Amino acid sequence: MCIVCDRIKLIKDNQNPYFVKELETGYVVIGDYQMFRGYTLFLCKQHEIELYDLEKDFMMKYLEEMALVAKAVAKAFHAEKMNYELLGNKDTHLHWHLFPRVKGDIGEYGRNGVGPVWWVPSKMMYDDQNKPTQEELRQLKEILLKELN
Repeated sequence: MCIVCDRIKLIKDNQNPYFVKELETGYVVIGDYQMFRGYTLFLCKQHEIELYDLEKDFMMKYLEEMALVAKAVAKAFHAEKMNYELLGNKDTHLHWHLFPRVKGDIGEYGRNGVGPVWWVPSKMMYDDQNKPTQEELRQLKEILLKELN
């Protein structure tokens, strides 16, 4: 069972409310939790665990599209810096986490408000107060889609 494949199936069945846009190599989705406003994921269409397992042309296109998505996220949500994560330790299906960052966004957990997203306790990061309402989600998707187009 793969949670990323399950989410892609929901996209294909038009049932994933976080879906923003389909690209050649992946799907752009808004993150379930928005502690970092505009947090976005780019889900690979192919179920692979490592980048080097992708065929070279597809891999290069996937990386190119990830960079384009990151640029759109940065512009849409006025990021001062972008953070990129491709971990796959838990969900072993290639997917990028794209965090638009602004100074002070991790507050007391950083040094002068600066530091990696994982310095924020997961209990806080994934608190229900960080889940967007339906209206907030609609707005986030609209803003990002405008930049992607």
